[in-house]
Order: sequence, then C-alpha cells, then structure tokens
Amino acid sequence: MRALVAAAAERLRGAGVASPDFDAAELLAFVTGSSRMYLSEPTGEQQRRYDELVGRRAGREPLQHLTGTAAFRYRELVVGPGVFVPRPETEVMVGWVLERIAGVTAPLVVDLCSGSGAIAGAVATERPDAVVHAVELSPEACVWARRNLAGTGATLHEGDIDGCLPEFDGQVDAVISNPPYIPLTAWESVTAEVRDHDPALALWSGDDGLDEIKVVAATAGRLLKPGGWFACEHADVQGESAPAVFAATGLYAEVRDQLDLAGRHRFATGRRI
Repeated sequence: MRALVAAAAERLRGAGVASPDFDAAELLAFVTGSSRMYLSEPTGEQQRRYDELVGRRAGREPLQHLTGTAAFRYRELVVGPGVFVPRPETEVMVGWVLERIAGVTAPLVVDLCSGSGAIAGAVATERPDAVVHAVELSPEACVWARRNLAGTGATLHEGDIDGCLPEFDGQVDAVISNPPYIPLTAWESVTAEVRDHDPALALWSGDDGLDEIKVVAATAGRLLKPGGWFACEHADVQGESAPAVFAATGLYAEVRDQLDLAGRHRFATGRRI
C-alpha cells in the first residue's frame, strides 16, 4: 500500500497538486473506508475507483469534491460543485469571534455570505445557546448549507446580504463573514482548484477585491448593537485595505487586522461604536 500511495502521490506531484502525499493517502482511505493512519488494502474494484479518483485529482479537481466532505473545526461538512469549499484559515476567525462573545448569554450572531454554512454551523454547535442566522445569495450554495445546518439550530436566509435581516438592526452581538474578496485582476494567479471549481460568486469582488467587503461593512454597521463585534476575512494582500474599509465608515472602534496560523494577514475585526 505504501508503494501504491507513493506512486499516486508522484502522479499528483507531477500535476502540480500542492499536497500530493496527503491527498494520495486520503483518497485511498476514502475508497477503502479506512483512515490515512491505518490504510486498508483495496479490493480490485476499489483499486479501479482509486485510480479514477487520482486521475481526477491530477486534473486539479478539489479533493473535497472527490470525497464529498470537508472538515471545519469540530464538524464534517458535505460539499461539492456549486459551493465554496471552506478553508482551515477561516477556523481561526471563528475562534476569535467565539472568544469575544464568550461572556454573552444567548448571543445573537449573523453569518454573512454563508456559503456551505460552515461558520454558522460552527458557532451554533459550539455555542448551543446562541441564536444564529446565516445569509447566502446563491441558490446552489443554499442547497449545501441547508444540509450542513440541519439540526444545528441555525436559520438560513436565501438572499442578498445588502438590506438583509432588518428586523435585527442594532441588536446583533457579532457579525462574521467570509465574503468574496479576490480581485478580478488576480485571475491568472488563482489555483486551478479554486478558479475552475469554486463558484465565481464566492470568489470575485471587483478590481480591488473590496466590493463585497464594503457591503459587509455597511450591513454589519446596521445590524450590530453598540459594542458588538465584527470579523471579516480577506486576502493576505488586503491586510491594510480591508480594515481601512471598516475604519472609513466611522462606525467602528478598535479596527485592526488579525493573522492566521501561518502568520498571514487574514481577517479584519472591530467593535461597533
């Protein structure tokens, strides 16, 4: 099995896959129903299935689309075509928000641009007393979000974040968002997995990547109660420009940028005045 995984990893490496060894082992674990730590020997049919999936991964189809799942904090989500695959970097932002509302009883939390429902589901399960609302524009993404939020207690709203949830104006304890933020000019630099398989609606946001972040800043300013927190993910090159969007509204104090576990600029935060 080591030789089988090594050969698959070499094929993936040659195709430019960023994590060939991990992906090769993960795919074998998936088709055999085992784990990367304790791989089972595949049957003939499983071997054929494995070869097929390795070929698709070499074609730069996302690993999560092949397995149908993506891990996010303490949950496993279902994902596939039509929804943005949640990233580990976003888990840090969720943890930051949970720390800020730790002392709030039954906090009201809104997840803007929810996608797969990863953020809303994490908050709802880690803070069972929280009242969580998620807003997502894409009907395709909402199909996945409904599945991932089932049983969590979080409520999904299909529609634009601009003007959403007016019934909660000035009442929300925390707004968290992972909006589209990639500049249209960066198309060539985006990996094939993202560019060709994540939905365009979840990726591109104007020439500077800040169009939707500006909507998040205005919407959060309307929803948050005085003292309520926001956290908004952005690209690592937007460590100054994204916080500046929130600061320019005049609605927030303590606006600053936060780093992810790799030390890269990752999300802007602040508190409603």
